[in-house]
Amino acid sequence: MGITYFEQDRIFKLDTMHTSYLIGLADEENFLGHLFYGRRIAEHGLACFLRTEEKPFVPSKNERERISFLDAFPMEYPTHGIGDYREAALRVRSKDGHRVCSLSYVSHVIFQGKKKIPGLPASFAGEGNCSTLEITCRDPHLNLTVVLSYSVFEETDVIARHVEIENEGEDIVILEKAASMSLDMDNRPFEALTLHGSWARERHAERRKLGTGYQGITSRRGESGHQDHPFMALLAEGATRESGDVYGVQLVYSGNYDIHAEVSQFASVRWQAGLEDEDFCWMLEPGQRFYTPEALLTFSHTGLDGMTKNYHSFIRQHIIRGKYKDRKRPILINNWEATYFDFDTKKLLSIAEEASKLGIEMLVMDDGWFGKRNWDDSSLGDWQVNEEKLQGGLSALVEEVNKLGMKFGIWFEPEMISPDSDLYRTHPDWAIAVPGRAPGMARAQLVLDFSRPEVVDGIWKQMEAVLESANIEYVKWDMNRPLSDLGSSALPPERQGELAHRYMLGVYELQERLVTRFPDILLENCSGGGARFDAGMLYYSPQIWCSDDTDAIERLAIQEGTAMLYPLSTMGAHVSDCPNHAVGRTTPFETRGYVALAGTFGYELDVTRIPEEDRAQIPDQIALYHKYNDLIRQGEYYRIASASENHLYDCWQVVSADQKESLVTWIQVLGGAGRRSRFVRLKGLAPEKRYRVEGEERTFSGDSLMYAGLQIPDLKGDFVGKLIHLVQV
Repeated sequence: MGITYFEQDRIFKLDTMHTSYLIGLADEENFLGHLFYGRRIAEHGLACFLRTEEKPFVPSKNERERISFLDAFPMEYPTHGIGDYREAALRVRSKDGHRVCSLSYVSHVIFQGKKKIPGLPASFAGEGNCSTLEITCRDPHLNLTVVLSYSVFEETDVIARHVEIENEGEDIVILEKAASMSLDMDNRPFEALTLHGSWARERHAERRKLGTGYQGITSRRGESGHQDHPFMALLAEGATRESGDVYGVQLVYSGNYDIHAEVSQFASVRWQAGLEDEDFCWMLEPGQRFYTPEALLTFSHTGLDGMTKNYHSFIRQHIIRGKYKDRKRPILINNWEATYFDFDTKKLLSIAEEASKLGIEMLVMDDGWFGKRNWDDSSLGDWQVNEEKLQGGLSALVEEVNKLGMKFGIWFEPEMISPDSDLYRTHPDWAIAVPGRAPGMARAQLVLDFSRPEVVDGIWKQMEAVLESANIEYVKWDMNRPLSDLGSSALPPERQGELAHRYMLGVYELQERLVTRFPDILLENCSGGGARFDAGMLYYSPQIWCSDDTDAIERLAIQEGTAMLYPLSTMGAHVSDCPNHAVGRTTPFETRGYVALAGTFGYELDVTRIPEEDRAQIPDQIALYHKYNDLIRQGEYYRIASASENHLYDCWQVVSADQKESLVTWIQVLGGAGRRSRFVRLKGLAPEKRYRVEGEERTFSGDSLMYAGLQIPDLKGDFVGKLIHLVQV
């Protein structure tokens, strides 16, 4: 077991394969303090790290300077109002309006495995590969109990943290903030790495020096968002992809969040992740419990590559569930960019007929099949088939598609409602809005109040009826606008601050119903592209649409940032038509295929209308998918070069677990006169093995490929690519 309590020293030691995390108790008041997190060490007697023997000393020895002590002590879960002026992890308000809370250690328990978090997505343990520490703390004045949970996944070097808060008193306690984790340590000095963007340019990496004061990222949009991402890494000075200390945290949550670091007057860093508190206020009644989302903490002493490896392994093994957890996904063609809203049964079948001849395995019918949906300004919430478009109904269409040897998938946007819909005319109160105010719209739609069970039930009944009516094997779940005008007609005034989080609990409940009732359906989440690409969504769907921008060159940065945290098998990536619908660029069809192979792989075009020379390449692309997908899906990913940094070329590599095989993808963004070949140093190979480049006779040792490099010729052009398959000889 990776958790030990040293009773004499009053120290908890949490060990993974390569890391150690230490927590200590201080003073007779049982302050819970952070000792150490980093590379695995044998030592546990690190009580000196709490600095309790330095002035101003602990309160039992120097009560007159209690506040000075609290403002510097490395609290494991700091609270508001007691004299620690750094950001609190827990902020409450009592019935009298006071906002003071002080926690002291009471007890702990250590056990094998881990518990589920009620109502929330969270990591799960396999047999014998996880142990959990629960530390119970209490504020006796508020009769408030706080349980800090640490689940240690030894093989993947991840510690999953969340907090359970219980009101054991007789009066309501208001939670104004409840973070999932807090970590105090000395500044080294650190750099912060975060992921940013907008619609069609999600998850671009940004690295900057951590300065004095408060800095971080947040979402108040009701979704994890295009603009920022629920992840932050702290990099020790000089850390690179291959070397140096890197700390990472990401949230298993898809709604409003806050992740920040604060450098104090004493050059210490307080690092926190959890729910965003500006739109959060929770009434915790006597006897009730509140659970925070889970935070996934990891440490790597081998740079960003080590952090990526940890998260990829962890998400594959302990987040993704279901039939497609470890399986190849069907190659699909989506009709959105092919037809938008202008289609009928005949048009869809013409696409399916041509696609089936080329080896494509699934037709996905996107937006426009329901209600009176001929544009994006009506019918959301009316999930009944439009038989003017689909003559003979949905089942007839699906039967014809199945006869072609293809599977069938369908698009929903369950969380949304159009003002021009039968549902809204019947239940206008089901939309999130503030009474007396005209709610702001985006894409001509409003958001359903999923904090209300009857709303979730109403949408589920419609979805279930559609999914039962035909042989549907894939669902694309979309969400095309953020939340605003937060108001629920079902919540009393004092509980309106609970809406944003209750909304997410409703979304999770509906997705859980879907994957439970239809376990064989492949669910792909989407939110205007990649606005909700997070570990919370991956708990329900093994893949997420990465971005609405399918341009192969724009996708290089988007997929690079995404792959920093998430396995390639999770990234929805398709070959689309040119000029690209998002940016207008034209790139070679071959290059589009190479980039899409680094994800789930599929097509987003009208296969009946593309140029013949492009259509002729599809069977070869599909053959590449079948040849390499096991390696891409299961192998270890390495970033070799970034076009975002060098502006010339992009390169990534996947290596099989046994190091017998590797696939290198090279995309030359800019060619030109006078350019020469380049040597790229590969990663992850066995130094002692010999490898052959498929199609060539020469062989190379693993160490020469990693330390001297592999020669890549200049490809004589812009936006051109090359796949290099290495096999052991």
